[in-house]
Amino acid sequence: EYRFWDRTKGPLRKLPWEFGYLLCEVVSDDPRCRLSLEDRVLGSLVRDTIARVHGTFGAAASSIGFAVRYLNAYTGIVLLRCRKEFYQLVWSALPFITYLENKGHRYPCFLNTLHVGGTIRTCQKFLIQYNRRQLLILLQHCTDEGEREVIQKSVTRSCLLEEESGEEELSDGGGEEAADAME
Repeated sequence: EYRFWDRTKGPLRKLPWEFGYLLCEVVSDDPRCRLSLEDRVLGSLVRDTIARVHGTFGAAASSIGFAVRYLNAYTGIVLLRCRKEFYQLVWSALPFITYLENKGHRYPCFLNTLHVGGTIRTCQKFLIQYNRRQLLILLQHCTDEGEREVIQKSVTRSCLLEEESGEEELSDGGGEEAADAME
């Protein structure tokens, strides 16, 4: 949250631009749908859907501060930013998106809302946990031993990377004493 602070009294007032974030997944049977994703196209599709579902008030209220903050075409993960007061307008319009149209092609799809958060960081944390759960589900459904080894290596690598980043954060904050304490 963005706030003005006074050292003696604490927060004075909230700034008017507080945002909420919707973490979504594009689900489609056609793999070309996700590969053709562009943030500009997806943003205009969401805006048009909000206008169709909620009219001019919904379009005007949600257009202030609306943006596609993150888009991964390979996984189909999308992070939408909107104002906190109107996140429900955006959220309630998402089920009405039934196709993605790009470069003259129309792909049937829908947006699955995974998480609603107040910061990008909370959405990132949720996404890490979500991806781990998905990898474990894939691991349980493996039939080939080679696939199983590849997924196990991926899970192990992601856990090691997280531990290393946690150690770096601790060592940056406390200097040599924190690094000695870790050992």
